[in-house]
Amino acid sequence: MWSRLRALNAVTAFYEPLSNVLSDLSLADVAASRPTLTSGHPPLDAPYFNEYTPFLQEGARGVAGYSRQFSIDRFGDLPDAGFPALHAYLRNLCEHSTRQGSVPVFKFCRSSGRLPWLRHAFPDAMHVGVLRNPASQFASGWLLNQQWRNPFFVAAPFRVLGLNRAEPVVKQVIDMCDVKLPPATPASDDAYAMACEQYARSAEGNNAYRAFVALWILCAWRMGQGVDLLIDMDQLGQSGEYATRLRASFEAQSGLSPDFSGARDLVEETRRNAARIGAIDGGSMRAVHSAALKFLKAQSGMEAAFIERVREQMVLANELTAQWR
Repeated sequence: MWSRLRALNAVTAFYEPLSNVLSDLSLADVAASRPTLTSGHPPLDAPYFNEYTPFLQEGARGVAGYSRQFSIDRFGDLPDAGFPALHAYLRNLCEHSTRQGSVPVFKFCRSSGRLPWLRHAFPDAMHVGVLRNPASQFASGWLLNQQWRNPFFVAAPFRVLGLNRAEPVVKQVIDMCDVKLPPATPASDDAYAMACEQYARSAEGNNAYRAFVALWILCAWRMGQGVDLLIDMDQLGQSGEYATRLRASFEAQSGLSPDFSGARDLVEETRRNAARIGAIDGGSMRAVHSAALKFLKAQSGMEAAFIERVREQMVLANELTAQWR
């Protein structure tokens, strides 16, 4: 999605503006920030973090205005104490792009929990939600861990859930999905992130998937509270007609016309890779899908059409996980 928007001349597309990588990024690092063999990402015409070059200084590290605290998503109803700094940081990226005559686009991976805060802070922006069935999304990270011993994506749900467990809604989902979090409670976010990465290296597969679904449904809940456009990645990879409609929706709402044709069929990829998914009792995952959907249905303000979209993705996830052993 991000790369299709980045291809437009009128756009400055920032890759993961809340990524912890930005705290240590240097000008010398930018050129090397490209897809690796273990990322599963397609080749890029320019490095991931190329757009941040104007916000880096020679001989120094860190993108101007960025703080590592931004990298952990939050699910509180009200903005936390760090949000004014995050708001100022994003506004600076926007204003710089606008001065260059360009439309800023942010590709977030750590922002769904803060979506209500961002909608209030940036009322004139187009807020786009992206949904992909949880089985396919989880499988990509699980395979990276299996094949390359890269636990980052397995650890991420444990980290976000653990650091937000004081929020009643997060605690509710943790309990409903029967997630077992790392036992340690270190004094800092960074220390907890390290503990989660160690935990993920030997995490029981069923628990790792339950944690992923718990975070997935929390993010879906936030999207259900209001986005300007919701993208179904499963449909995008399977329907050229859907890709055409999506392009028209983007153009109508933003004036941008990204080409989404030729998107990968991520559902079929998950089916082909089913035999490679190990250490997970896929048949038992129906229970966590049902629990997550039950949570969503109980939340106020969810439109019936959105709940049905999520239900369809859970049905698909049931089918896909049934092949895992």
